[in-house]
Order: sequence, then structure tokens, then C-alpha cells
Amino acid sequence: MKGLILAIQFLTRLPMPRVAADGGDFAASIRWFPAVGLIIGAMIAVAAWGGALIDPWLGALGALTLWVRITGGLHLDGLGDMADAAGAAHKDRARLIAVLADPHVGSFAVVTIVLQLIAKLILLRLLIETQAFAMIAVIPFAARIGPLFWSRALPQLHDGLAAQFRNAVRVRDLAIWTAALAVIALASPPLLATPLILPFWAMWLRRRIGGISGDGHGAGIEVAESLLLLSALLWVQAV
Repeated sequence: MKGLILAIQFLTRLPMPRVAADGGDFAASIRWFPAVGLIIGAMIAVAAWGGALIDPWLGALGALTLWVRITGGLHLDGLGDMADAAGAAHKDRARLIAVLADPHVGSFAVVTIVLQLIAKLILLRLLIETQAFAMIAVIPFAARIGPLFWSRALPQLHDGLAAQFRNAVRVRDLAIWTAALAVIALASPPLLATPLILPFWAMWLRRRIGGISGDGHGAGIEVAESLLLLSALLWVQAV
């Protein structure tokens, strides 16, 4: 269970016991990212349900607040960094790397993060109105399959977090989680959009950024979650 504990520690702010681990153990924790998504999703869905007993907007706000609180804004930080890099680099690779490494937040990051939070809030509100709590619960799981796929599909942008993960993802890890996604999609068909969303992000990164980084993983998770929320909303509106 060391890999799961390390994955929970890395992706969330949930209290976990200390475990002895080296760099290899940390890299291998990526194999458990989708499982952490299930934990996050379950907690978000409960918050959405509880708040919705009073008002759907309260449910959406509670779910979003908990979503950010659990993850510590980790993926939002990556989304902001990627927005700054894509907006300021102007296809200059050296400039792009420099912006990614810069801890300061630029205007591109601020606007993108605000829009992301607004989008999630509205989508959650509309889904809560249709009682789609089960769909909300599995979206973080599907989005966190992304890092496994992107690690193998894209070259590393620089020596950093993504470089550590790259060699830790095995074909059988992808096969296991893809099979789990297919099974869960039987009960939550909007997840069938995942095989479209994850390659879409990979193609955008390859064309605009040139490879994958830790920020690319975080931003991709945020993008995938929003698109999957939209997929769920389109599904419930159609059926």
C-alpha cells in the first residue's frame, strides 16, 4: 500500500501516515493516481449532496471548495503555470522553460484559474440540479488516468517531476485502469469521452509546448475534469 499512501500524500492534503520511501517509490506512486481520484470524487460527491439538501448552489460551492481544499490547488497551480508559459513564450522554447520555472503568477494564469473555477462551479450546479452525484464522483478518477497516458505518449519537457514518472508507468498499469474505466463507464457513460479528452490534451501539449512536465500533468487533470463535467451535463440533458 506504500504507492497508494504516497499518491494520496502527493495529490491531496489528506492526513496520511509517514512511510519510508525513495525516489523510485515516489515515481511508482503514479500508478495509483486514478485510485486517489476515486477518493477525491467520493468526497466531492458527498459534499455536493449535502449542500444540495439546502440549495443546489450551496452544493456546488461546497463541492468546489472541498475539491480545491483536498488537492491544495496543486493542479490549478499547474494550469496557471501552463497558461503563463503558453501565453508569454511566443514559441521560444527557452522563454517557455523560464516562465514555467518562474514562481510568480502572471495575468494569463490569473484569468485562466478564475475561468476554470467559474466553469466548474456552474457545471457542478447544473449537474447537482439533475441529481448526477454518481457521475460527479467518478470524474476525478477518469481525469487522473491522464498522467499515466501522457507520461508514455509525450517526451519530457525538462528534467523534473514528469521525468521521474515517465519510466514508472508500465503497459499493464494503463491496461488495468483502462479496463476499470470501461467498467465504470457502463454505469456512467459520460466517461466514454475520456479516450478523446486525454489524446486531445497530449496533442495540444506537443504542438504548443513540445512535451510534458509536472505542470502539464496538473493542467491536464484540470482540463480533463472540466471537459468531463461538460460531457456529463450533455449526457443528462440528452437522456
